[in-house]
Formats: sequence, C-alpha cells, structure tokens
Amino acid sequence: MNAIIVKDLVKRYGRFTAVQDVSFEVASGQVTALLGPNGAGKTTTIEILEGFLAPTAGRVQVLGANPRTGGRAWRAKIGLILQNTSLDAQLTVVETLTMFGTLYPDARRVAEVLDLIELAPDARTKIGALSGGQRRRVDLGLAIIGRPEMLFLDEPTTGLDPEARRRLWSVIENLTAGGSTVLLTTHYMDEAQHLASRIIVLADGRVVADAAPDELRAMGGVPVIQFRLPPGSPALPSALSQHVGGGVLTMPSADVSADLAMLVGWARENYVDLTGLEVGPPSLEDAYLALTREGALSHV
Repeated sequence: MNAIIVKDLVKRYGRFTAVQDVSFEVASGQVTALLGPNGAGKTTTIEILEGFLAPTAGRVQVLGANPRTGGRAWRAKIGLILQNTSLDAQLTVVETLTMFGTLYPDARRVAEVLDLIELAPDARTKIGALSGGQRRRVDLGLAIIGRPEMLFLDEPTTGLDPEARRRLWSVIENLTAGGSTVLLTTHYMDEAQHLASRIIVLADGRVVADAAPDELRAMGGVPVIQFRLPPGSPALPSALSQHVGGGVLTMPSADVSADLAMLVGWARENYVDLTGLEVGPPSLEDAYLALTREGALSHV
C-alpha cells in the first residue's frame, strides 16, 4: 500500500512554476528523502502534501485522502516538523508536550515521548533554556505525540552541530523501526544516505532521479579512485597529485585501468604499500551535484 501518491503535480505562482509535472509514490513504512537545491520545489511539494497549499494541477493523495480536504481524523494521523517553529519559551518541555497531546484522540503518554526523544532528564526545563538540538528534539516529540502514520520532516537537523544531528538521527531511526512512513527533506547527503532507503531528487521543479542511495551514486558519473597516502609519501605524478586533498587521493577516473596502472607503477617505484586503495562509484554528494546540475540545465 502507498502512503503517498503524487501524479502530475504542478504548482504555479503567477508566471513562476515552482513544481512541474512531479510524480512519485511512497510505500507505507518507507523512509524517503526528497532532495534538491534551494528553489527546486522541495518545500512547496511538502506543503502541498501536508495540506497547507493547494496544487495548481495534478493529483495528490496522503494516507488515502486529499490533503486539502482531509478532516480531523486524517490530520491526527499526520506528524510534521517544519523548517522553523515558534514555541512558548516560558513553558517547560513536559508542559508543551502535554498541551499538544490534548489535541489528539490517542496521544502517546508524555513519559513515553520524553524517552523516545531522549529528553526525560530535561522534562522540567523551559523551552527557552534548551539548546538548539534539544529544541529540535522537542519539535520531533510534538510531531510524534499523536502516533502518526505519516511523518513529514522538513530539514529537521539544519543548523545543528554534528553530535546533535546524530542524536536526532537515532531518535528518527527508533521511530521508523515501528513502521511509520517518513518523507524527509535535507541538504545533508550523509543524512539522506543514513536514514533513507530511497531518494527522490528534484531540480528546477522536476524529478531528475528516484532510486536507492547506492543506485543514485552509480548515476553520478565515472568511478572514483581513493587512496590515503602514507605519511612521508613521495610526490605523485602530476596527473594524480592534482586530485590530492588532506592527504587523500580522490580521483574521478574515466579510464580506471590506465589510472590504476599509473598509481601502481608509482607505488612500486617508491615502495609504497597500497593497502586501503578503493575503487567505487562517486560519492552520493558527487552524484547529487551532477544530477541537479544536469537536471536544471536540461530544462533551461
């Protein structure tokens, strides 16, 4: 069963087309990342799916209903994290969760939510005294307190430090293990690769790729040779050295055999151990940049 169905979606603002002929489906229980550069149409698409915006054309269905006409029972099945939220800074975490819990017919116990978002020790702390990462976990707690079947997470970790991001990842993983469907937008490629089993890439308001993370990497161009140079290594040939940064050779290669032969010849001549040498597809970030660049240019 599909939790989301999008067919030929179009959204225009006057003469500007933000979303053009977008179609995709999201299976129940799947974590899907919706990626794209600023202005690609991600947030517009998400807001249409959440029922905040009406499409100009096309068909949208979330949990079997039109988001614009879904009633209270439908909305009780939806949880969301917006890019920016504004909570009462004078309320404590437990007071905030308790207040929002009264809006749902079958809300989770506040204690359960506090455990899920790892904020039980801070339950009596005022919202205004929390760190950015803690406040984002409160946002997630509000999104899940109604036991949603569908979660929309719009850039949930933007602005957080690496430790806070990874803590929030852990919370999201614990939730999705229970079968919730998640549609996630993010600018962090490692986040998409870590959380999502499927990635949809938008460019210029259109879908330019829809695949699993590893499949998406394979779309991104030529293979990459990667090797961490041992300390004190002699200089590489100029054709290779131009691809070295931070002591690591990372070289896109249109001719792997020839480039490896050059590297092996250098290693033999200089008695360098090539243990750790890797040849594989481009990184997800490289593939994403190639796809969005090509996708945008194809519609100019």
